[in-house]
Amino acid sequence: MARAIIFATKNGGKLRELRHLCEAFGVEVLGLGDDAPDVVEDGATFEENALKKARAIATWSNKLTIADDSGLEVDALGKRPGVHSARFAGEHGNDAANINRIFAELQPFTRPSRGFTARFRCALAMIDPATGREHVTSGSCEGEIALEPRGSNGFGYDPIFVVKEATTALEDRTMAELSADEKAAVSHRGQAMRAMIPTLASWLRGAT
Repeated sequence: MARAIIFATKNGGKLRELRHLCEAFGVEVLGLGDDAPDVVEDGATFEENALKKARAIATWSNKLTIADDSGLEVDALGKRPGVHSARFAGEHGNDAANINRIFAELQPFTRPSRGFTARFRCALAMIDPATGREHVTSGSCEGEIALEPRGSNGFGYDPIFVVKEATTALEDRTMAELSADEKAAVSHRGQAMRAMIPTLASWLRGAT
C-alpha cells in the first residue's frame, strides 16, 4: 500500500494520530494546506459531518480521502458537547476554553461516586473519487471526567478524560497521560481506523 491518502483535517493533533495509526500499514497520510476549502460541519451526527468533509475534500483534491468527526459526550450534560465539541465554548479549537466550559456546566451537579461518565466518539468516512465508493466506520471509548486536567500529551479534551478500560493497565489515567501507542490501542479514533484498514487496503490494491 504505497499510495498516499489525504486526511481532511487542519488539526495537527488528529493528523499526528492518523499518521501513527497508519505507519504499520505503509500508508502515507497527507494533511491539508491553507489552500484547502473550509467545510461547514453542520451535520446532526458525527457520521454526517465526516461524510460531508470527505466528499468535499475528495472532490477538491481528486485523491482518496479520509475525514473524521469526533467529540466528547458527557452523560450528565445530555451527551453534550457531542458534534459541537470543537467549538463548545464558541471559538473553534480553543481547547482550554472548551475544557473550562465542561467544568462550569458540571458545577451544579453532585459528582457521582464513579465520576461523571463520558465517552469519546469518532466517525471516519473514506471516499475514492475515482470510483465514487464511500465507506464509514466508527469507534468509541468509555471513561469519566477528571477532577482537573492531567497530562501533557494529546489535545482537545484528552487532559480531562479518564480512561475506563478495566482489562488494561490504562485504568484511571487521562488520555493526555498515555503514550501514543497506549492511546492508539484504546482510543475512539484508533478503533475506527482499525475497522477502516481492511477496506483501505482493498481499495489501494485496486480491488473491486
